[in-house]
Amino acid sequence: MTDYEVVIGLEVHVQLATRSKIFSWSSAAFGAEPNTATDPVCLGLPGALPVLNQAVVDAAVRLGLAVGSKIRQRCRFARKHYFYPDLPKGFQISQFDEPICEGGTVRFRLRGEPREVRLVRIHLEEDAGKNIHADSSKSLVDLNRAGVPLCEIVSEPEVRSADEAAEYVRAIRTMVRYLGIGDGNMEEGSLRCDANVSLRPRGTTTLGTKTEIKNMNSFKNVRDAIEHEVKRQAAVLDGGGRIVQETRLWDPGRGVTQAMRSKEQAHDYRYFPEPDLPPVVVSDAALAALRSSLPELPEDRFVRYTGPLGLSQQDAGVLVAEREIAAYFDAVIAAGAPAKRAANWVINDVLARVGDARGLGAADLSVPPAALAELCRLVDDGTLSGKLAKDVFGRMWSERRTAADIVATEGLAQVSDGGELEDICRRIVAEHPAEAARFKESPKLMGFFVGQIMKATGGKGNPKTINEILRRLLA
Repeated sequence: MTDYEVVIGLEVHVQLATRSKIFSWSSAAFGAEPNTATDPVCLGLPGALPVLNQAVVDAAVRLGLAVGSKIRQRCRFARKHYFYPDLPKGFQISQFDEPICEGGTVRFRLRGEPREVRLVRIHLEEDAGKNIHADSSKSLVDLNRAGVPLCEIVSEPEVRSADEAAEYVRAIRTMVRYLGIGDGNMEEGSLRCDANVSLRPRGTTTLGTKTEIKNMNSFKNVRDAIEHEVKRQAAVLDGGGRIVQETRLWDPGRGVTQAMRSKEQAHDYRYFPEPDLPPVVVSDAALAALRSSLPELPEDRFVRYTGPLGLSQQDAGVLVAEREIAAYFDAVIAAGAPAKRAANWVINDVLARVGDARGLGAADLSVPPAALAELCRLVDDGTLSGKLAKDVFGRMWSERRTAADIVATEGLAQVSDGGELEDICRRIVAEHPAEAARFKESPKLMGFFVGQIMKATGGKGNPKTINEILRRLLA
């Protein structure tokens, strides 16, 4: 690959989390029995007229504002004609020359390094249905998805690797979750990615012939499909062949892309303005209200975590990835916990128990933010050792009790009294004269003595105080 530069443009389809469809009243929820979430509009029945869902427009504008797009405050929908069994009308209502959002930038990090990918546009459209190929002799059509609202996010051809493409898609999924406009569940088809891939001789500026890989529904599939397509195109070019512009599908089982159809051009779709819908108008007041509704965005939160809060890039990246976990972490800090200690607890203990935190609020977690902050204080003031705190946290989670209650009821407070610990340390040293005599030649025996004393105190001895006393006695 040293002879070629990879050029990738991405089209990401985000299903918007509205209750009803973009132009009709039937449910947009996932998982209904086939063909039960339908209505005359999405079935394309004669005389049925579309009515635009205002929540769809608001979601698209908020996404555009979040990525810095220019919002087109007056735009139109268009008809995009093509024939496919899951498209009852014979056309898709989309946007062509008047997208609701133009330009913008998606910011993310790849292996800790900041990346930016500029956008061409974000436009609205309705989804088609779904073909289900039951066996080799027949296919079935489920029209539940027909009319579900989509935002299509089209990037400039600025992505240069499969890994970068996967992180770009991940950043979009994080963004739509932060905004609350989509769930980003790739396995359910709520977020799908098409990739336009081409190669050009390194050092040149003319774009090569591209192929489009359709409907990749996981980060792994995005990365693997692009990697395979890059290698396939390089082999064709190295062999003196030429790349054919076409649409290809990714077969994850075989690990290959395969030709689906020759690529249509825009004029093949016979676009013209949708006559049954008036122009979309976003007023100045509506635009200002939507702008003020934006939350703190992932990249801004990352900068705050690594700047004023002093977290590492790795810890900040883990916390920022899910809006609910980041909000929980912020609540723990607001309750008085030091940022670095709170981050360690959230990443190593809270996340280990909740797994995927999507949709969770702080009230849904077994240990509320204030309770975790209290546990941090008990460690900081020496009431609990780190090991005891881990045990207490486990009980807090399973029993829904506070740390103070568990410590008081169970008598778990750490022994920090210098006089009491000194007596125990002197006794342990006296009981092991051989080890004490060898200590100067073998300082690792400190661990042996600490272990014996922790055993004698039932694990409650303050490790810092114990080490200070032992160093003095063994010297």
